[in-house]
Amino acid sequence: MNAEVESPKLEKTDATAQVQNAVKPTNPAAVRKAIALGKDMRKVPDTSKADVARKMFETIADEPREVIVQAFVDGAGLTPKGAQTYFYNCKRRAGKAAQAG
Repeated sequence: MNAEVESPKLEKTDATAQVQNAVKPTNPAAVRKAIALGKDMRKVPDTSKADVARKMFETIADEPREVIVQAFVDGAGLTPKGAQTYFYNCKRRAGKAAQAG
């Protein structure tokens, strides 16, 4: 008697599902501009994803976290987990700059 055990299937969430559930940007034009900027910067040789994310963050720093993370995914070519890390680093760097200046 062969009893097959069925393992529970994990549902995959893709980028489009995350976008549909995402918070709306407060300034959609700025977000589109930041994504376009990120795509353009990625074409430049010797430009790191961190450089791209920092420049994008300057443009959309006032947006909600979810919006910025999704913009990093779309514009800088980061994974969702990587985008969260870059968001944290950009936010921390901006906080230090505000304290120093």
